[in-house]
Amino acid sequence: MKGAIMKHSLRSITAFAIGMMLSLLATPLFAETGGLTDEAIDKVRSSFKMDEHTRAMYNAITNTNITSLALNRDILRQHNEIFSHKIEAKGITNQKSSGRCWLFAGLNVMRPAVIEKHNLKSFEFSQNYLAFWDKLEKANSFLEHMIEFRERDILDREIEFLLRKPIPDGGYWENVVNLVEKYGVVPKDIMPETNSSGNTGLMNKLISRKLRADAVKLRRMHERDKPLEKLRARKTKMLAEVYQMLVMNLGEPPREFQWRFEDANSAVSKLKTYTPKSFYDDFVGVDLHQYVDIFNDPSKPYGKHYRIALTRNLYDGDDAHFANVEMSTLKAIAVKALLADEPLWFSCDVGKDQSRDHGIMAMELFDYDSIYGTRMAMTKAERSLFRESVPNHAMVFIGIDMHNDKPVKWLVENSWGSDKGSKGRWALYDSWFDMNVYSIIVKKEYVPKDVLEIFKRPAIRRPVWDPAYVFVQ
Repeated sequence: MKGAIMKHSLRSITAFAIGMMLSLLATPLFAETGGLTDEAIDKVRSSFKMDEHTRAMYNAITNTNITSLALNRDILRQHNEIFSHKIEAKGITNQKSSGRCWLFAGLNVMRPAVIEKHNLKSFEFSQNYLAFWDKLEKANSFLEHMIEFRERDILDREIEFLLRKPIPDGGYWENVVNLVEKYGVVPKDIMPETNSSGNTGLMNKLISRKLRADAVKLRRMHERDKPLEKLRARKTKMLAEVYQMLVMNLGEPPREFQWRFEDANSAVSKLKTYTPKSFYDDFVGVDLHQYVDIFNDPSKPYGKHYRIALTRNLYDGDDAHFANVEMSTLKAIAVKALLADEPLWFSCDVGKDQSRDHGIMAMELFDYDSIYGTRMAMTKAERSLFRESVPNHAMVFIGIDMHNDKPVKWLVENSWGSDKGSKGRWALYDSWFDMNVYSIIVKKEYVPKDVLEIFKRPAIRRPVWDPAYVFVQ
């Protein structure tokens, strides 16, 4: 009996061992790794044919810029700069080598109203003034989040995101509102551009290095059981050093200033003393709370209110949030506002089918598919989800060309200087709008009631790495 049991046990063990071996053979450990084998390479190489088209493209591409080869001459031939409706906007701004487009676009939305209100020949806000406070506020938010997240693992994804760029140039419309409400605005000649404001790379790098070093100190203090009030007191000292670095790069923001302006008709010079807040309240007088963010992200359900975490520049400010609607709805709102002479802040993927030399944004402006003999088409939702397209730039709509009550193209005011595009402006064709425009900032009076109702619903929180909502620069 004992021998029978032992034989049965041995058979069971043997069967189990064979089963385990077969199971292991079926796992990726013993399966093909998916590597590029010699056989696969032979198949790929044998499929390649140097036909006449490929040879012509090979000779051209190895000797010429690809975009020059891909430029669609038919689009250029049919292009014109005729617009049925324009909003008068005087002067083109220049963000230079910085990612402040969201701030330039936000101030440029208010600029026509100021020029008209005071009958000015021209006017420009100081972008440097608000950029200064944006950097200091972002530094505070970064350090405060390091305190708030002090119990988290250093590889936590939100901490990793913050450490990657402690004070990025990029931002959102809500960041403009946060800054203007707290700090006001000043004319450009009161706090003009500096070398660092127009070329932010090294300044950002050095201040970011300092902030990361400060983050190390705050976490070490927490590890030594220092109380929260000690961490916050240390944070204030750290911010004083950041302030000093910012002043050295950008100049010190004024507390009060005198400013003289001249009426375009009477040529009468007027001098008055302002604080930045009183200048905004008295001289500008634009209510930014009348604007809402209307978004088109086809990868998400429409009719929903979304809020993106960690997008506020002020720690106690408002995160970016928007109503997600179909493109036809967004476009109808944009047309209505523009025909009422309201300029519109908008975000888009400026890296697609856009020419700085010609001032054109048009689908298939660059025909790369014909050059390479392949197809790279995706839907807007697919482009967003697979990180092919993001809203990476903000500009202002200042006109539209309508035909049979439908938009043909849109007039764009950019912030890349007057030597780019068509003297600083672009013609954005309607099909490009459908695929590459993501959001508009528009006054509530032009938005249907059912869309405004979306903002009354609790916002769905989305992470800061949401594919459709990265920092606009």
